[in-house]
Formats: sequence, C-alpha cells, structure tokens
Amino acid sequence: MSRTALVLRHDAKIHLGNLEPVLREHGFELTIVDTELGDVGTLDPVEADLVVVLGGEMGVYEADRYPSLLQEIELLRRRLAAERPVFGVCLGAQLMASALGSPVYRGPSNEIGYRSVEPTDAGASSPVRHVSGVPVMQWHSDTFDLPEGVTRLAGSPEYGNEAFGIGNWALAVQFHPEVTDEMHEDWMASSASELEAEGLDVDRLRADRERYSRGMQEASRLMFSEWLDGLGPRRTP
Repeated sequence: MSRTALVLRHDAKIHLGNLEPVLREHGFELTIVDTELGDVGTLDPVEADLVVVLGGEMGVYEADRYPSLLQEIELLRRRLAAERPVFGVCLGAQLMASALGSPVYRGPSNEIGYRSVEPTDAGASSPVRHVSGVPVMQWHSDTFDLPEGVTRLAGSPEYGNEAFGIGNWALAVQFHPEVTDEMHEDWMASSASELEAEGLDVDRLRADRERYSRGMQEASRLMFSEWLDGLGPRRTP
C-alpha cells in the first residue's frame, strides 16, 4: 500500500528538489500545497503519513504579512502532539520550532553558500551523520531557540541549532539538503540584489557548487533515505 506525503511549499522555486525522487522511491504519493494559494487551515494535520515543510523567504515572525504561517504552525502543533512524522527544511524547521513553543528570530549573519555542519554526539548516531565533513547549502538569516523535548543533532560555528529531532519520527534541518544545481542557479538569478548586498560573487558561488554539490547530493540522499526507512510501514493515525 502506498503512503501519502503532504508537502507545504512557500515558493515555487524552493521546491522538493532532490528529495522528490527519494520520496517516490519510498512509495509516497505526493500532495503539494502552495501555502499562499491554498487554505492550510482546511488540511487535516494527522491524515497524511508524512508532512514535509519546505523553505521560504519569509520569517516565522512575519505572520502579519503572511497569515498562512499561523495556520501552518497550528497544523504542525497538532501533528507533532500526535507524534506523526514531520520533516522540515530551513523555514520548515523554524516553523516546527515555533509549533513546539520556541521563539524564531534574526540570526547573527545572512548565511549563503556551502558551509560545514557538524553532527552532535546524538547526531552522529542519526541520519544527520551523513553530512559530517560534507559542506551543505545554506541560505538563511533566521534562527531559533532549541525547543524543549527535542534532541539537538547538528550545529555550525555561527548557528548552534542546525538540526534537531524527536525520536525517529520528526527531523528538522536548518540547511538546504534538497538543493539541486538547477535550483541553485535559479536562486542566484532571483536573488541578485541580495547577493550584491552581501558582497557575494556569483562565479565564486558557482565554483563552490562545482566543488561541493555532488557530495551534498549523495549525503542528502543517504540522510533522507535512512530517515524515511526509520519511519516504518504506513500506520493509521
């Protein structure tokens, strides 16, 4: 029997990327909801076998401009309380933290590019271990306090909370393991003014992609595949 995955997407450019084939290989049928177009409040928070919450350019604290964020937080609050599987990426991780009661706020820097993220001792025995020593794509300037009751799985020099988990059924990563080369090129094209403001050279970013992307793609597949395997077979909510 196939399993179902509800994907909450905030921007068509910030999509599943390399996570999509892994989900399909694991037998998931995908329902993709564009949060700014659909009514997130009508979605059943526990029906799908998996919820994936993707990244976005908005901040969790900008609910006055993006009211659907409050609906997402409520959906995640109810789903996490029911201990149903959730995977969050960047903004998705921040929304998970908010749903668990932690503040989300601006961080010390706008992190853009391939950076090292190192697993904690707990992370070294989790699927996150696959990113150890593998530079991964970062594109964020927000962070969050670690929620109570979760396990910190990875950190970096500038951002201590790069990944956290709950048991084997919830995983949040602040970095972007899903980014393909095509996505990276699209993001740079649509963020030219941001890159200029940060003093970042597009050719240098491309050179880093040539150097690091292949390793990150493999690490992403291994991490996500192992985590999905750990969810076990479909179960009734």
